[in-house]
Amino acid sequence: MQILDWSYKYVLIAEDWLSNYELLMYILKPTKIRIKHVISGKDAIDEVLNKECPDIILMDVKLHDLNGFEATKVIKKAYPELPIIAQTAFAIAGDRELALSMGCDDYISKPIKKSDLLNLMKKHLC
Repeated sequence: MQILDWSYKYVLIAEDWLSNYELLMYILKPTKIRIKHVISGKDAIDEVLNKECPDIILMDVKLHDLNGFEATKVIKKAYPELPIIAQTAFAIAGDRELALSMGCDDYISKPIKKSDLLNLMKKHLC
């Protein structure tokens, strides 16, 4: 796979499990993308609406306070073109369709594979 240079991009990762976040950091570090981590749906909304809008969001579906789908709905009202990739460990038939119907632009299941994540992000960032 080619080396990606996303040093001019910013990703918001909404993930409440530290180990999952650390895996995403490990995968994304070589791309030099700027990373911001939040652990709740409310924090994701606050970051996007009141601080800095990212170029892309990796949104865990199962967050403690406000699930990823609810956070996505709020964010998409303000920024309909902002790419949001749903990520879930509970991959079952129909999850991708559900994520897309809830406003997400794409979907990836856990455990996340490096090549799958980078190809998915490349599709939305390039």
